[in-house]
Amino acid sequence: MKVGIVQHACTTDKQANISKSLAGIADCASRGAELVVLQELHCGIYFCQAEEVGMFDLAEPIPGADTEVFGAAAKKHGVVLVTSLFEKRAPGLYHNTAVVFEKDGSIAGKYRKMHIPDDPAYYEKFYFTPGDLGFHPIQTSVGKLGVLVCWDQWYPEAARLMALAGAEMLIYPTAIGWESTDDFDEKSRQHGAWFTIQRGHAVANGLPVIAVNRVGHEPDWTGVTGGIQFWGQSFLAGPQGEILFQGSPDKEENTVFEVDKSRTEAVRRIWPFFRDRRIEQYEGLTKRYLD
Repeated sequence: MKVGIVQHACTTDKQANISKSLAGIADCASRGAELVVLQELHCGIYFCQAEEVGMFDLAEPIPGADTEVFGAAAKKHGVVLVTSLFEKRAPGLYHNTAVVFEKDGSIAGKYRKMHIPDDPAYYEKFYFTPGDLGFHPIQTSVGKLGVLVCWDQWYPEAARLMALAGAEMLIYPTAIGWESTDDFDEKSRQHGAWFTIQRGHAVANGLPVIAVNRVGHEPDWTGVTGGIQFWGQSFLAGPQGEILFQGSPDKEENTVFEVDKSRTEAVRRIWPFFRDRRIEQYEGLTKRYLD
């Protein structure tokens, strides 16, 4: 299966951001992509750098104006499309939501981000209510997609539950980068950890992993920090953690590559991790901490 990813920078001009995403979808489709994946919150800036109530105005209901635009794009180009949108569910209730569109433009399913960070320059708990849809793959015409979002990528439990539910690949729309005060060594450690843990999800579950990150510098409009430099480097890992593609750290790019879903069966036959799991011994995983 051919998969396209769209990695781009964002500004405060929402329509310009949407135009970039739409152009990327068209480009990938023209090169044969059957599935196209966009980055986290691709319609706007990463507004979680600071807490500001006016930023809630960026959200749209689902279905709504944003889903109309991207549903039409999926239908126009005949692709399954993974988007990442700021969802207004009800007054005062908002989610970070991935919406998957079928080739006919209909909504195949959605996933609400479950793990919500609250770190310097990533104040997402102010904006997003934790997801309540669980870890369920979304069935599409190109397979069962285990869609998760950004901070979810640090949690092996999320990847495992998607795999146990039959996901044929793991997909992570992402917005991650370096805060301006980090030194070179810290930046290297952060990127290395991010890269390594997702390759680990591929290995542990015998599944391809697709991570699509944004690029470019986005200033902190409050002036408290120097902003975030998003590190791009979107990538595809195969089911043994092998890197099949890694994108630019600083350039916008649309890339199409092939994913061989049949390798999951071959890899799981030689590395039967699912067979050897000692599920009767894992009850401690449901506890916060084992005192």
